[in-house]
Amino acid sequence: MNTMNVLFIGDIVGRLGRTLVRHFLPQLVEEEGIELVIANGENAAAGFGITEKTAGELFAAGVHVITTGNHVWDKKEAVAYLPKEDRILRPLNYAPGVPGYGSIVYGLKNGLKAGVINLSGRVFMAPSDCPFRTVLPAIEEIKKHTNIIIVDMHAEATSEKQAIGYYLNGKVSAVIGTHTHVQTADEQILSNQTAYITDVGMTGPEVSVIGVNVGQIIEKFLTQIPVKYEVATGKGIFCAAIVQVDNDTGGALAIKRLMLHD
Repeated sequence: MNTMNVLFIGDIVGRLGRTLVRHFLPQLVEEEGIELVIANGENAAAGFGITEKTAGELFAAGVHVITTGNHVWDKKEAVAYLPKEDRILRPLNYAPGVPGYGSIVYGLKNGLKAGVINLSGRVFMAPSDCPFRTVLPAIEEIKKHTNIIIVDMHAEATSEKQAIGYYLNGKVSAVIGTHTHVQTADEQILSNQTAYITDVGMTGPEVSVIGVNVGQIIEKFLTQIPVKYEVATGKGIFCAAIVQVDNDTGGALAIKRLMLHD
């Protein structure tokens, strides 16, 4: 069977997260036969947002497509930068006229093409257009070029992620959840060969609260006094998932989650 392996790296947080990508990615590509690397990079720049420099580090490390989410505009230079770089996606269901791209058909070295779509949830998130309705025309357009489609569902609510997983079952190769930074243990192949995981996890500081200094988060919960969050330091954790896809049908054959420690 003609297949390819796709690696999706969970939300990269700060300098440590970028360092972990440089450390683990080459070995994974070689050992697992990875042909397409996607990473959520919305926290790559000091824990909040993305810049041209930090994106360049990830591309140089071997990432092919970077997805984002609600922190995409935290670094203001992203507003001007994203329209110039179609390999960095912002959620497709942002309002019409928002800068940047919500999807891409990426051409691989082996001649294959793969579609990547970035979506944002609406439950407990900032207002956006309906991801369920917005995604279908994008899927139809991508299928003119390839049956291989990976969706990053950047959302807070588990129910919303599960719902869109079932909604897109059989329409895309994989629905990978991001945003909560805590890896879930529900990776599976749905009935119509769509790979699914509620959250792929985080690549960044292991001893942290979703990447942030533990003491700062606890103090905020205790006092409710606003504080400027800082990325935690120390050892790191690399979370990702590998999806094996049938090149012809786009159906997923297997999904494996990874949690590696430096």
